[in-house]
Amino acid sequence: MDILHLVDRLEELLNQSRPLPFTHNVVVDEDRMLDLIDQMRVAIPEEVKKAQQLLAQRDRLLAQAQEEANRTLAIAREKSEQLVERDAIVQAAQGRADQEIARARLEAENIRRDADAYVLETLTRLEMELERLTNQVRNGIITLKNEQNKAQNQTEPAEETFPADNRPE
Repeated sequence: MDILHLVDRLEELLNQSRPLPFTHNVVVDEDRMLDLIDQMRVAIPEEVKKAQQLLAQRDRLLAQAQEEANRTLAIAREKSEQLVERDAIVQAAQGRADQEIARARLEAENIRRDADAYVLETLTRLEMELERLTNQVRNGIITLKNEQNKAQNQTEPAEETFPADNRPE
């Protein structure tokens, strides 16, 4: 029987008892009272056993929940460490990639600078060679013109010079 039900019956017994005049005392049916007390003695250990079983079950459930929580935390930590490790690998790879890019840019700049220097040197030599060739062409032209003028002067008849009085008319 439920202990709370027995307590309710005990209260009902007290409420149904006869009051003594001018006091707070009541006359209780002794047999009914003893019967209820006996039932309570039997019921209380059973209720205590149920409570202990519930406490044990609660402790088991709490232990299982704690074990599950610990397992979940361990898995989460492991995954977190893997992510951190993977992140560290990614960061290291990014660092290496940045270094390679910087090295490649520096190398490209050096190659560009060397190429510019080579082109400048080559163009300067070409300019000097072109100036030398231009001078040779000019000198050749001048020489040819001079020779042409000489040849032309030799093929034209010389103008006769007459004294001022003897000019033919």
